Amino acid sequence: MGQHIVKTPDIGEGIAEVELVAWHVKVGDMVTEDQLLADVMTDKATVEIPSPVAGKVMSLGGEVGKQIAVGSELIRIEVEGAGNAKDVDSLPSRGTAGVGASQTTDSQVVAARSPHPNPPPAGEGTKAAAVVSNARTAPPRAAPPAMRAEGEKPIASPAVRKRAWELGIELQFVHGSGPAGRIVHEDLDVYLASRGQPMTAKGAGYAQRHEEQAIPIIGLRRKIAQKMQEAKRRIPHFSYVEEIDVTELEALRAKLNAKYGAERGKLTLLPLLARAVVLAVREFPQMNARFDDDAGVVTRYGAVHLGMATQTDSGLMVPVLRHAEAQDPWGFAGEVTRLADAARSGKATRDELSGSTITISSLGPLGGIVTTPVINYPEVAIIGVNRIVERPMFQGGNIVARKLMNLSSSFDHRVVDGVDAAEFIQAIRALLETPAMLFVE
Repeated sequence: MGQHIVKTPDIGEGIAEVELVAWHVKVGDMVTEDQLLADVMTDKATVEIPSPVAGKVMSLGGEVGKQIAVGSELIRIEVEGAGNAKDVDSLPSRGTAGVGASQTTDSQVVAARSPHPNPPPAGEGTKAAAVVSNARTAPPRAAPPAMRAEGEKPIASPAVRKRAWELGIELQFVHGSGPAGRIVHEDLDVYLASRGQPMTAKGAGYAQRHEEQAIPIIGLRRKIAQKMQEAKRRIPHFSYVEEIDVTELEALRAKLNAKYGAERGKLTLLPLLARAVVLAVREFPQMNARFDDDAGVVTRYGAVHLGMATQTDSGLMVPVLRHAEAQDPWGFAGEVTRLADAARSGKATRDELSGSTITISSLGPLGGIVTTPVINYPEVAIIGVNRIVERPMFQGGNIVARKLMNLSSSFDHRVVDGVDAAEFIQAIRALLETPAMLFVE
């Protein structure tokens, strides 16, 4: 038998190290050729590492969340034949270097810190063992009995009812073992035991809680944290908020969807806003730019590579719609849907997640009144969309209902002056409040 060492691959683009974000095997597993071994991440792109050989996993190269140098040992597999590992017998044992079969990484088990007054002595067991131990000592939790039929009242003495009220127990859920289904004190005891926790006089919703969770920041969440920290550290942000009347825009959108929706697809507000941004940056090219603050150079772009901040199960990602200036609203809508789906499914490529020149951020109906979006470094501007609300407004001396929306946008004050930011947003406002201008060249 020999040993085959799988090294951390060179992802390209001069990357020296990657982050280990997931193991798909453990020590002792039998693997086949091309079976998925691990996921590693660089920037926001996740790469799957398959096995080049079949054999038995001997050791793993580190815990989830660890930064691993390109070319270093990722996993060691026992194989038939000589394998590719030289002088294996002279190497020190790796039984403790890697992640053993009985070990559990922080991303797999996040141990709850028990408030038990007598914790086990230090050094006894692992986090996983602590979790198992807590689970074994906890009282069993059973589902409460089925409710009684509609209109059927539980039978219990005044003393039992008083005790149930003090314990926060609804008698409707308690099985009665006495004559004719009467609930007795022993039934309350059984119910408490089945629920696995004592009740306070105020009920379970007011019981004290002492559990804690230590959650490691790894993978995409770590990348997001680093990106946000870098943006706030390096960019002096200032934000500008403007209220926009989108009544006419929403009416136009409804008419376009009624006429072309079945054929071209439904439009949301986002494609129309994107078109307004594309037109506005022609007048304010300093907004469609990237600032290399190390070199002291601002690069303005003719192409509008529009970043679209997208929430995924793993966290915030920014897929990029390239050459938004060449897209009509329906083409833009289709491409945004494709990119968002790719980001949420983890299939977005590195190119689809980089290279934006200006970004739009929208929380949709959760958009609130005002936000202060963080600039997508090294860009110099980000447009934040808040929710649409209908409010009474004065118009021609009359009170009318209008649909209003705030744009909350942030700018890099090193290269964007306040008056330029205000005029830029006012240009977007004019286009959105007179939506026919979106289609005029």
